[in-house]
Amino acid sequence: MTRLVLAACLLAAAACAPSTPASPPAAPAQTSAYLDNTGRADVLSGGVRMIPIHTPKGDFRVWTKRVGNNPRIKVLLLHGGPAATHEYFEAADSYFPQAEVEYYYYDQLGSAYSDQPKDLSLWDLPRFVDEVEQVRTALGLTKDNFFLMGHSWGGILAMEYALAHQANLKGLIISNMMASIPAYNDYATAVLMPAMDQAVLTQVKAFEAKKQYEDPKYMELLIPNFYVHHILRLPAEQWPDPVMRAFNKLNREIYVLMQGPSEMGASGRLEKWDRTADLKDITVPTLVVGARHDTMDPKHMEMMSKAVAKGRYLYCPNGSHMAMYDDQATYFNGVTSFLKDVDAGRF
Repeated sequence: MTRLVLAACLLAAAACAPSTPASPPAAPAQTSAYLDNTGRADVLSGGVRMIPIHTPKGDFRVWTKRVGNNPRIKVLLLHGGPAATHEYFEAADSYFPQAEVEYYYYDQLGSAYSDQPKDLSLWDLPRFVDEVEQVRTALGLTKDNFFLMGHSWGGILAMEYALAHQANLKGLIISNMMASIPAYNDYATAVLMPAMDQAVLTQVKAFEAKKQYEDPKYMELLIPNFYVHHILRLPAEQWPDPVMRAFNKLNREIYVLMQGPSEMGASGRLEKWDRTADLKDITVPTLVVGARHDTMDPKHMEMMSKAVAKGRYLYCPNGSHMAMYDDQATYFNGVTSFLKDVDAGRF
């Protein structure tokens, strides 16, 4: 009995004794400024904005999506095609955030996520350039932070924009695009086509002569005999999902009108486009990206980097036209280094 009373007293005393103060809760980890969307108008939609575009044929809307926050480095991505989609640029998600690059996906007018008017007069370079300028203004991009990055057809558009609105740019990236469509066609005819199986090339030419571009056999010939060597150097069944989504949503009406039926040269409205003589007038810091196996002549693209006033050449030795996939680390490390160097004044 005595032992039970003693034990009870000890328990009561312990209960009444002041407890050791609890450690204060750990302070929440600070949110990186890159991830802090406070005050951004596009938070509700996850960064997406539909931007009004004024054209001579009426008003339309184009789709954009912002990723990240960086007041000094903002990259607007111009996809190729014409009239592919932003989706194949999604490889940037593996590289740009860790470099704290703010970037904007953007589907140009006529592409899948944006309005798709049918008036064929809309599909010319001056109107596209004006569209990019309207997008820049709506997004609030300025010469203190605005980098324009164009791939393939997007590279044409980027060059044209720079020549028209250079004062708005902090830097320019021309990815896998020559400054001359005639030179591109010459390269395809003199270098790429002779390397193909000539029996296959004859069949491809026969489809083109009859304008049978939509016949499934046309692309069934081109993909294994040309595209997997010069567009994306992986077996077609292994092409990444973002690439397949972008290609499957290609607006072929616009693509054929401006580019022609395939990536094996150009024959549409862009056939005579050539800005080689005007490269000297681009004075903002410029990165030109070329690749060994590209449809575009890598030596021509190296020449471009020397023709502009402040140029750098990024060569992807294992890459093709989609070097952001088949030479990915070289591509994105080179792009992010350029962005950082320009921002730091090291360029």
